Amino acid sequence: MLEDFIEKVKENKVTALLSLIIAGLLVSFHLLSQTPQPNKNQLPAIVSSGKKHSVSSVSQKETDKSPSSSGKITVDIKGAVKKEGVYTLSSQSRLNDAVEVAGGFTAEADRKSVNLAQKLSDEAVIYVAFKGEDISVVGKPDNSQNANNSIDTEQSDKINLNTATLADLQTISGIGEKRAQDIIDYRDSNGGFSSLEDLKNISGIGDKTFEKLKDMVTIE
Repeated sequence: MLEDFIEKVKENKVTALLSLIIAGLLVSFHLLSQTPQPNKNQLPAIVSSGKKHSVSSVSQKETDKSPSSSGKITVDIKGAVKKEGVYTLSSQSRLNDAVEVAGGFTAEADRKSVNLAQKLSDEAVIYVAFKGEDISVVGKPDNSQNANNSIDTEQSDKINLNTATLADLQTISGIGEKRAQDIIDYRDSNGGFSSLEDLKNISGIGDKTFEKLKDMVTIE
């Protein structure tokens, strides 16, 4: 009887031990299955994002360096100014700005030889004549150069309808403050003048007045 009891106790110990082992294995398997796995797509996505950012940065730098976005122009100013030379200015600069950076006029400068309100363009050459100087023969240029100088001088004497200020327009013979304001209002409302004939669209400027004005203005 005692022997049977001892055998049953031994069997129960073995069963209990096996149960503990199985339970331990199940718990271990459960814990391992809950461990977060690394996202295989995560690292490539970050790297890819980095590459895109890098390309974007390079593209932005190239855009910033482009002449069109720099807002700068380079002009060469000569003649009766204190500091002749090549200067870099804002793309919105006028001839007066170029004279200022060149130190201003000399005492011998013929200020009437230039239009200080003229808007400058990139690579422009500005020559300020000396008093009593015939700028058509400065440096004794050849005929083609002389022709170009004559054209430039003629154009600089004209008032640009698309850029002129109220004061500029009033320097035109026959244009008072009201008419000058009408010209500016028309320009602002219509996006500028596409031809000189557009002047006829302004009240008070008919064919006869237009004939008097057309040689004193330009749209270029």
